[in-house]
Amino acid sequence: MCFFKYCCAVNGIIYHYFTSRIFHRFHGIISREYADELLAGIEGAYLIRESQRQPGTHTLALRFGNQTLNYRMFYDGKHFVGEKRFESVHDLVTDALITLYIETKAAEYIAKMTTNPIYEHLGYTSLLKDKMVHRLSRGRTEPRRVTFQKDERISSPLVRRSALKDAPEKQCYYEKIHNFKVHTFRGPHWCEYCANFMWGLIAQGVRCSDCGLNVHKQCSKLVPSDCQPDLRRIKKVFSCDLTTLVKAHNTTRPMVVDMCIREIELRGMKSEGLYRVSGFSEHIEDVRLSFDRDGEKADISANAYADINIIAGALKLYLRDLPIPVITFDLYSKFIQAAKNPNADSRLEAIHEGLLQLPPAHYETLRYLMAHLKRVTMFEKDNLMNAENLGIVFGPTLMQPPEQNALTTLNDMRQQKLVVQLMIEHEDVLF
Repeated sequence: MCFFKYCCAVNGIIYHYFTSRIFHRFHGIISREYADELLAGIEGAYLIRESQRQPGTHTLALRFGNQTLNYRMFYDGKHFVGEKRFESVHDLVTDALITLYIETKAAEYIAKMTTNPIYEHLGYTSLLKDKMVHRLSRGRTEPRRVTFQKDERISSPLVRRSALKDAPEKQCYYEKIHNFKVHTFRGPHWCEYCANFMWGLIAQGVRCSDCGLNVHKQCSKLVPSDCQPDLRRIKKVFSCDLTTLVKAHNTTRPMVVDMCIREIELRGMKSEGLYRVSGFSEHIEDVRLSFDRDGEKADISANAYADINIIAGALKLYLRDLPIPVITFDLYSKFIQAAKNPNADSRLEAIHEGLLQLPPAHYETLRYLMAHLKRVTMFEKDNLMNAENLGIVFGPTLMQPPEQNALTTLNDMRQQKLVVQLMIEHEDVLF
């Protein structure tokens, strides 16, 4: 009998056989020994007792495998002894018996489940993944690895900083880990990693909330980082993980960044105080709702929002609200330390090394944004925004300390500003 049919049969046997013998009354404060006597010989029977050792706490005594098993029991609106929560003790015991029976009778099979996965042979991996990697890689600019060398024949420090030595290019793939969450499946379900049945009454496995992949909890640790988000599962644009959004829309950068920058460069480059002057917050909120609702069809033209500061404000809000900042939490300290380096050449090289470690979607977004901000500085006579001013505006937007500590942010503001300022001034070299 295949494992799927075996597990279905076991579910039925346990539910109808074991639960028909349930012996369930609350027995107050009794000892383990007395509970064992009451349940002796009745396989699948259980009772609830108050603990002698810790009055006020309750224990589930369950008869299985000719022995009485004792579990500390909790209640927070639902009954539970582990991660799963149940509406009734009856469901909890039934699920426990199913799990105990399968893990006892099929332990050897379960241990081998993940050793010969079918995952690599599924269409999800072999077809969709290859197609998406090809589409995302096509026509993209790869980061260049450069070295900032000192050349004694070059006298100008600025020219010296720009002397480059090519090195192997960084290979980029738009990888994304799956966003697995515990899920209760209705009816028989099987794991899409190992192709085996997922047993239990509730919370039988996990489902990726971005692409819908269903696997055992233990199999989720082995699944490759190849999530391809499904647009139907992406509920919003703002506050959505950057990599998730670009993979869902098959783009190299978020549409918000592209559309807002395009609109700003069309009609706002000479606007005084661009990015420093705030637009009306309620109008900026309207733009956010429009992107969340309409996506790339959102109307941010002059007919809809005549004040370009509203569009600039919406772009800053999008970047600020990312769950993982453009300069990611795990690289934050690397960039801060780079800014503290007293040597100008070493400082640029350290920033460049940090850029190469960014996830591809983050790198591409930052590269595009810095090229835009460099163009903004070319209109400084009109908009009064130089690289330093833009660094003050975008530093805390693009970089946030992982601990979200206000004091840390305050202490690092100078370095945040300098990092962005240098990326704007040396955009052509760093990217």
